[in-house]
Amino acid sequence: MLEQGLIRDFIGGAWRDLPFAPFHPGVTRHILYGEPEGAAAALLRYEAGARVPRHEHTGFEHILVLDGAQCDENGHYPAGTFAINAPGTVHQVWSDEGCVALLIWERPVRILI
Repeated sequence: MLEQGLIRDFIGGAWRDLPFAPFHPGVTRHILYGEPEGAAAALLRYEAGARVPRHEHTGFEHILVLDGAQCDENGHYPAGTFAINAPGTVHQVWSDEGCVALLIWERPVRILI
C-alpha cells in the first residue's frame, strides 16, 4: 500500500491498514515521515475518551480529521474538518467518541503538563 511515499485511496480509508504503535494512553500513531526535532507527519488514532496532554505548538501544525471527532478547548471537530494550529497555540486534545486524524507539523510540540 505504501509505495515510495504514496498511499492510494488515503481519504477512502486505506490508512486503516497501516500499523499503529503506542503514543499516549489510549492514543496510537503511525509516523508517515519525520525528524525528531523537525517537520513530520503522522496519523493519530484516539480511543473513545483518550486525551493528549496540554501542549504548545512550536511551529505550524495542520490537522485533517479523517474519522470520528476530535475536540479541544475551542470546539468539536468532526471528520472532514481541517484545522491549523499556529506557533504559540496552546491546548489539550481529546476525543469523546474516538477518532483518527492526519497531523503534519513544522516542529514538534512542547508538552506543558
